[in-house]
Amino acid sequence: MVGMSAAEEAARILTGTKKHVVRKVVLRLPDLDNAKTSVLNGLSSPRSRRNYKFAMEQFITWYCSEPRLAPNRTVVLRFRLHLESLGLAAATINQRLAAVRRLAYEAADSGLLSPELAAGIRRVKGVKQLGCRAGNWLNREQASLLLEESNVVDFRCIRDVAMIAILLGCGLRRAELSGLRKEDIQIRQGHWAIVDLVGKGNHVRTVPMPSCVKGAVDRWLEAASATTGRVFRAVSRHGNALGNRHF
Repeated sequence: MVGMSAAEEAARILTGTKKHVVRKVVLRLPDLDNAKTSVLNGLSSPRSRRNYKFAMEQFITWYCSEPRLAPNRTVVLRFRLHLESLGLAAATINQRLAAVRRLAYEAADSGLLSPELAAGIRRVKGVKQLGCRAGNWLNREQASLLLEESNVVDFRCIRDVAMIAILLGCGLRRAELSGLRKEDIQIRQGHWAIVDLVGKGNHVRTVPMPSCVKGAVDRWLEAASATTGRVFRAVSRHGNALGNRHF
């Protein structure tokens, strides 16, 4: 072209060869599997990966069995109705929907799903949780009485009493209780404590250990002849502690 500079010519060539990004209308199983893998790779907690994997696979199975429509707000609303028909709790349904939203975000970031559809999926509300969880809660006196009355000599019961004592007195989660090591129990400022405990979300904290809890733990460690490693171990049918294996 006469009179066109080199820069204008290069810009015209680049503009003419630029490809338009075309997103798919219907996501196939390989697309969903790739998005699911991306979501799982972004999670650090093994428990979160397990829960999200189950929820996403449930959605993918349901989605592939339905008429192949683009994942949008209407489709996710239908999936929510499907979950409600299964009689699941509101908290469970909301956790499954959170996994579906995360799956939609990853599909949009990968160029498989339009940002508009992903935003529509984000607007799907969870199930309203009415009331509060009911249960029989122990007060302080009842918890102390439970430990005092558990004066047993059976090997397995000694372990279980120590576990209950830590759950009541220190407020540990089940995974934290299972992974507790003897080296984690140390003296801090003149008191026994569980130090540098890595909990949910990789949060590190130090938990004070009351004297009654320490006594129950010491009784179990002495009975199991445990000097290092995991505090709570599996007990065989013959009444022997099985090394560092989980209980």
